[in-house]
Amino acid sequence: MDNKADRAASSFKEGFNCSQSVLSTYSKLFGLNHEVALKIAQAFGGGMAHMGHTCGAVTGAFMVIGLKHGKVKAEDEEAKEKSYKIVREFVNRFKSLHGSIMCKDLLGYDLDNPEEREQIEEKQICETRCPEFIKNAVGVLEQLL
Repeated sequence: MDNKADRAASSFKEGFNCSQSVLSTYSKLFGLNHEVALKIAQAFGGGMAHMGHTCGAVTGAFMVIGLKHGKVKAEDEEAKEKSYKIVREFVNRFKSLHGSIMCKDLLGYDLDNPEEREQIEEKQICETRCPEFIKNAVGVLEQLL
């Protein structure tokens, strides 16, 4: 049995960021080359390049939703609205689990602050908290897809 949540968390533990871990777990399902998925999602880690904004597991999930439901014709407003609706539902469910989609809120530290980033590394905050965010993001995706 394929457990995408565990596979995504394992990818994170191998050294990929949250966004890469989520998107790459689904890449083959949607015909996206695994390495290309890793490259696309790379800049979204740490809440967008370590700025502490939207959690990488969340942005990775948004990309998966786009792969599944995104519009490919400029006039396809129905597909656009469907993907936006699913993204909003994803956010509601993720927030109900964690209270926020913001990386710095989820971690309790600001990755954009050098002193706080040092504390994150010393305390291994990402290693302990991010796998849960990744697994829950994939769990919510599985419910919505």
